[in-house]
Amino acid sequence: MMTNQNSSMTVPKFREAKSAGRKLAVVTAFDSFSGRVAEAAGVDAVLVGDSLAMVVQGHETTLQVTLDEMIYHARMTRRAVTNPLLIVDMPFPTYHVSTEQAITNAARVVQETGCQAVKIEGGVRRADRIKALVQEGIPVMGHVGLTPQDVHAMGGYNVQRDRAKLLEDARAVEESGAFSVVLECIPTGLAAEITESLSIPTIGIGAGPQCDGQVLVFHDMLGMGEDRPPKHARRYADLSQTATEAVQRYAEDVRSGGFPDERESFAN
Repeated sequence: MMTNQNSSMTVPKFREAKSAGRKLAVVTAFDSFSGRVAEAAGVDAVLVGDSLAMVVQGHETTLQVTLDEMIYHARMTRRAVTNPLLIVDMPFPTYHVSTEQAITNAARVVQETGCQAVKIEGGVRRADRIKALVQEGIPVMGHVGLTPQDVHAMGGYNVQRDRAKLLEDARAVEESGAFSVVLECIPTGLAAEITESLSIPTIGIGAGPQCDGQVLVFHDMLGMGEDRPPKHARRYADLSQTATEAVQRYAEDVRSGGFPDERESFAN
């Protein structure tokens, strides 16, 4: 079993990794099994992402997952995660209406799941929400670039190239007190420029190798989802194929009478 280099990760340790020049490995998890895998692998942080709406629940976007469902999955994940920092996505539209709504819902997430931080999408337009949460003692990871909760407004999951807007959004996240920011689907050079301009760690997903860390979706990484993973994802295993073949062998054994045999049976 691998162990986390920092043992139990904290928000300050996560932020300080940038100045120490240490890259941060983040992975999503949605239940005790994926949390246990992430824990054993020694990642720095686990994100209970609203991507579970797509890879677990089978929706077309992240917009359908509810706050109650996020809390349910985060509680399962928390039971298996000890050393990595646990971060939970705030789902749509739990922080969109007002600052008061954002504080109430984020506080509920922290209280009911035991996570150490929440993640919020958006830059300048979410600065007041981030600042208010941080002032209430709730650490926030920001998220700029492609923000999946804005998929309809953006017209799809497209690479974001507006340099001025992206720089402004990333700086607003930092100035509001976030301890880190996800950069999603941003050209490599621009992501490098943003990373250089910020004092907080940037966590890339489709933003090139010069970010301070990377995050991947558990199902994309392990080949448990679509036949073709997103361009920004590297498939480290093909568990869908392995699982399908295993179930096929089981079905064949049942139909042929090969399962169960004496190894799986109890003597009189």
